Amino acid sequence: MRIASLVMASMLIGALPASRLSAQSLDPHLRVDQLGYTPLAAKVAILREPVIGHDAPAPYTPGSRLEVRRVADGSVAWSGTATPWNGGAVHAQSGDRVWWVDFSALTEVGSFALVDVDRGRSSAEFRIAEDVFAPALRAAQRMFYYQRCGTPKATPHAEPAWSDGVCHLGAEQDIDCRSVLDPSPGSTRDLRGGWHDAGDYNKYTNFADDPVHALLSAYRANPAYWPDDLGIPESGNGTPDLLDAIRWEIDWLLRMQEPDGSVLHKVSVVDFDAASPPSADTAPRRYGPPTASATVSACGVFAHAAVVFAARSEPTSQAFAATLEAAALAAWDWLERNPTLIPSSYDNAGFQSADAEDPPYEQDMNRLRAAVWLYALTGDAVYQAWVDGNWTSSHLSQWTWASPYELGLHEAMLAYGDLPGATAAVADAIRGLFAASVTGGAHLAEVTSSTDAYRAPLADQDYVWGSNGVKSSRALLFVLLNRYGLEPQSADVATAAAEGYLHYLHGVNPPGIAFITQLDEAEGSATETYHAWFDDGTIWDSSITSLYGPAPGYVTGGANPNYVPDPAYSGPPLEPPLNQPIQKSYRDWNTSWPENSWEITECSLGYQAPYLALLAAHTLAPAPRLGLQVDALSSGASAQWSIVGGQPGDLAAVLWAVAPGRIAVRFPGWALDLGLAAPPLGGVLFAGVLDPTGSLGATLRRVPPTLSGSALWFQATQADDIAPVQSAPLVRVVR
Repeated sequence: MRIASLVMASMLIGALPASRLSAQSLDPHLRVDQLGYTPLAAKVAILREPVIGHDAPAPYTPGSRLEVRRVADGSVAWSGTATPWNGGAVHAQSGDRVWWVDFSALTEVGSFALVDVDRGRSSAEFRIAEDVFAPALRAAQRMFYYQRCGTPKATPHAEPAWSDGVCHLGAEQDIDCRSVLDPSPGSTRDLRGGWHDAGDYNKYTNFADDPVHALLSAYRANPAYWPDDLGIPESGNGTPDLLDAIRWEIDWLLRMQEPDGSVLHKVSVVDFDAASPPSADTAPRRYGPPTASATVSACGVFAHAAVVFAARSEPTSQAFAATLEAAALAAWDWLERNPTLIPSSYDNAGFQSADAEDPPYEQDMNRLRAAVWLYALTGDAVYQAWVDGNWTSSHLSQWTWASPYELGLHEAMLAYGDLPGATAAVADAIRGLFAASVTGGAHLAEVTSSTDAYRAPLADQDYVWGSNGVKSSRALLFVLLNRYGLEPQSADVATAAAEGYLHYLHGVNPPGIAFITQLDEAEGSATETYHAWFDDGTIWDSSITSLYGPAPGYVTGGANPNYVPDPAYSGPPLEPPLNQPIQKSYRDWNTSWPENSWEITECSLGYQAPYLALLAAHTLAPAPRLGLQVDALSSGASAQWSIVGGQPGDLAAVLWAVAPGRIAVRFPGWALDLGLAAPPLGGVLFAGVLDPTGSLGATLRRVPPTLSGSALWFQATQADDIAPVQSAPLVRVVR
């Protein structure tokens, strides 16, 4: 009956703040994700005894009675005990002795707190719900609105506390931007728009590409799920607000392109001038000359964005895609005509701000990434040959290591395998190397072997300036593993691993800070971030001590054991972040020189975009908890599908479609939220009962030749009343 209902559904396809348990401040010994958990997620709270560091000693041993209580009435929803991490050893990176409390069995929707009954301690409140991360996702997206340059941030689009007039359109600023090498009126360019890169107001081509690629990839993963109601000026125009935000940045990059196809390197003040708010900043701004690195960075963005906008039906998106394609081709042609200028080595003459120059390897890999997206856009064999001939120069090939610092490159290389005409041997080699690295000891095995007491492992050397961005990027490796169906038997494990990094960012860390500013839903939300607008001593300085505090949704840099203040600093030791275990090398403050807090708390597009992408992967569509194996499809040949990692004895099915979309429906026994276009083309491919291993397979004797060259989407789902249990949607091209 439930299978019949599923078939029918496939053919048819479309809170108030909780009161506090107590008024006590955040307990120093209990750590939970302060936003919460989705119903089917692994839920592991951390109990901690600080042994080393600024908060030690603080003796604590968990009591024998641990309860998760409902906020509404204090009743017990779950009870259990704690398990010592690593036999009670002190965790070196945090200096803490740690216990884990696994309450994953609790799937009830509501607001809760973890209580150590014997010790009289309670955690921060948290929710369990499918949309638990939605407020953070909204705030993280709106951060890109507040970072817009050259436009007012005005109500109703900006909250009144963070309203501001137009910025950087004054004399010798972005609408009259002049060359740093020749600031005469004859060098003027209109370079308005784009996003402020970080806590300063500068704009760098080479710092823009990775964030834009990350946002484009997040959109491509779930194109039918992104909202158009974030309250930005473009909301309600029929285009997802994420794409409107991306377009704001790309419009600036288009202005940075010279008539010959090359792209200017950056727009910046010549020194470190800034003012608060942005509209008060009147310092002249200059642009740097075109460079090969900026040209290849922009080329990849133009091509990737053209693929995304061309897939939409609105005439404005189609026209924009055509503009982007022309810009990408012009940039590639410039690179072809100027081989002696590659790689560039920009000397930053005339500027004191960052040179934003990419090293030669990164320039090479950015060109490889650009070639993937140009091949996706045009189908031209020139770009295919470039991919096939150069991918073996990547670290993935040379070192057999999927680096979190090369996330956008990995995603492009994996996407290559889904393109019609892609060289099968190259695609298979890329996917094999990526899967082996991500599931091996360098990544997933490190999570499953519990090397990090706080369940989001990074090597010591990866806690750098912007470590929260590295955390997000590493988690996205696990997301990509599922998105491309590379290790279906580990789908649920990979999802849980990625969620562990989200929980770290939301408060499951030694300081107990949710590293995102002004989230009402997180009791320990960051109160400060280094930013010229939210400068120390302004009304936007701190959410505790100033009138307004920083705008919501800014991701701060994270723990950085390499931090040192300027030698001119003569005050008392800044502990923390100095002289601490690695994960305690953080301070919630935003002072400027000589304390140089930017090394710890500065925001950046480079941290914001991967966090947003990670958040979206666990918010918009249900995260994969089921594996689906789909063989390569060849015209006229047989094909096999296998569901793995399910609940033995439960009903399961595989559905198919000719395009991505969304099928969201619930009926007795099933909760569906599939990333597939609705029938009439598509539907249930096969269905049945999962065997004792949690598997179910089917074989198609012959793929119809009429499907040759077509892209088909597949997704598995399992019967469940609580929340959708399904795989990632997988695309396969019939060859």
